[in-house]
Amino acid sequence: MGAGKSAVGRALARTLKLEFVDTDDEIERRTGVDIPFIFEKEGETGFRKREAAVVDELTARQGLVLATGGGVVGDPDNRRHLAARGTVVYLHATVAQQVERTRRGRERPMLAEGDAGETLERLFAEREPLYREIADLVIETDARRVHHVVDEIRSRL
Repeated sequence: MGAGKSAVGRALARTLKLEFVDTDDEIERRTGVDIPFIFEKEGETGFRKREAAVVDELTARQGLVLATGGGVVGDPDNRRHLAARGTVVYLHATVAQQVERTRRGRERPMLAEGDAGETLERLFAEREPLYREIADLVIETDARRVHHVVDEIRSRL
């Protein structure tokens, strides 16, 4: 969360002349409601089922840059699909940077209750090893502009 997946993904797709898809945006498009509403009505479990279906479908396609929600790696099938069907770029951001970036912007259901910093610390500890497990590239994003991150990804691909 807050690593820049959507902004970097969108810019990378534009640079590579590929389609860009954000899994959260795709879920919202298909359901007609926003992610917080899905969390409210179906809980995280319901959201993750929808996310897994979208990941399975989109990773089977060619010619796109896919930005996923931060928790996508919690599902072993998602990790398997992402690793086997494409090049996985893990945009790494420290928890301090994540806190800064998630302070503003749209509502994030995982940060709706409790201390955001503590939640981000816990999620980072759970998710970071899973991202590294499937990553083809690890790119640092702290205090970097989107175009610099995109340039590094392009040069390393």
